[in-house]
Amino acid sequence: MTNIILCGGNGTRLWPLSRALMPKQFVKLFHDKSLFQLTVERNSKICERQYIVSNAEQYFLALDQLESLEKKNSQYLLEPIGRNTAPAIALACFSLNPEEIVLVTPSDHLIKNETAYARVLEKAKEFALNDALVTFGITPAFPETGFGYIEAEGYDVKAFHEKPDAETAESYYKAGNYYWNSGMFCFKAGVFLDELQKYAPAIYSASLYAYDNANKEGMVRIKHQDMIKIPDNSIDYALMEKSDRVKVIPSDIGWSDVGSFDALAEELPSDENNNFIFADKVVELIDIEDSIIVDTPDALLISKKGSSQKVKEVVTRLNRRKGNLTRLHNLVHRPWGTYEVLYTHENYKIKRIVVNPGKRLSLQKHLHRNEHWIVVRGEATVQVGDTLKTIYENESTYIEKEKLHRLSNKTDEPIVLIEAQVGSYTGEDDIIRIEDDYRRADNG
Repeated sequence: MTNIILCGGNGTRLWPLSRALMPKQFVKLFHDKSLFQLTVERNSKICERQYIVSNAEQYFLALDQLESLEKKNSQYLLEPIGRNTAPAIALACFSLNPEEIVLVTPSDHLIKNETAYARVLEKAKEFALNDALVTFGITPAFPETGFGYIEAEGYDVKAFHEKPDAETAESYYKAGNYYWNSGMFCFKAGVFLDELQKYAPAIYSASLYAYDNANKEGMVRIKHQDMIKIPDNSIDYALMEKSDRVKVIPSDIGWSDVGSFDALAEELPSDENNNFIFADKVVELIDIEDSIIVDTPDALLISKKGSSQKVKEVVTRLNRRKGNLTRLHNLVHRPWGTYEVLYTHENYKIKRIVVNPGKRLSLQKHLHRNEHWIVVRGEATVQVGDTLKTIYENESTYIEKEKLHRLSNKTDEPIVLIEAQVGSYTGEDDIIRIEDDYRRADNG
């Protein structure tokens, strides 16, 4: 069985912990592990391999976190843009044996009762072997208006229902045969594709063309001009609501989509006044109760409990300002290591850069800034123009704007630099990549 892990997301629901380049599935929330890592650990007990569908930025986060778990048996499919779950699953299934059983899961859900989960998966596998399209219905813990519902009769699906109002959610909860739609699925790859071709032929044909035309060196990279032509639709709308092969497995597995800080607060402790505090510094409160306080180096969020879903409105306001607060943390993970913004001013910026062993940055240039590099730990190999030199600890070098340059670590230990950028513009998009080990486009 193959676990197709869908790694989409734009980092809005748990802002400021999550950002566009560090969505919630990669934030280490539970015992220094991310929801993505917990998903891999949980499903690798049942599945022989992982097939990770993500964009290029999230690929490097996934790769890094899988390496820390020592998980090697993984495939990757990179989407240049998201077109929803039906195309994502189809693109992955095209590269699998039609008889392969696939377990499709989001990367950002929490499941606490793994014993019950294993039983549920075994039942799902039985149905999948008999050519069913299986979905998992979560036994509702309360009348929730934020989820879609599946109406069931035993294992048969009677209907899928949109997110209800409070009164309807209460009636669903009392009825006993309505389940939260988990967004998890199990089926044979070939059965899924056959049904998709039958009920959503435009998605099928456009996805097949994109897959056939993809770059498949080391991983599957879909081309942008092909991806944009695939209709945007979810697996529920495109297929599950239409097919007569659908089964639902009632699942009481301690599930949460951790879709808000209120949901996260249900999984982590609050203080004696029911305040949920997530911070690296000491936070003391006076006469404050039933609140959510989330502190990061560059942003502070304070909310009443019960209102944290409105964080999307905060993100919308911040996006109007055209800054990077919704896109980046101060500490940013890159395929070669990390950089951390220590200080920013109108015409200069100070960073701490860590380059991992054996890694190097792209051969690049900047149009609006000069850079000064000071090595504080390790031994850096620096190319500036046609000159190649080694910079040792407590030494520095200067890179003039518009000059081609590259930073490499040829040693077995991380190197640490302080970078001072000075110029009329120090934004992260002032970069022209000439060569790149990670096949990122210019300014990408």
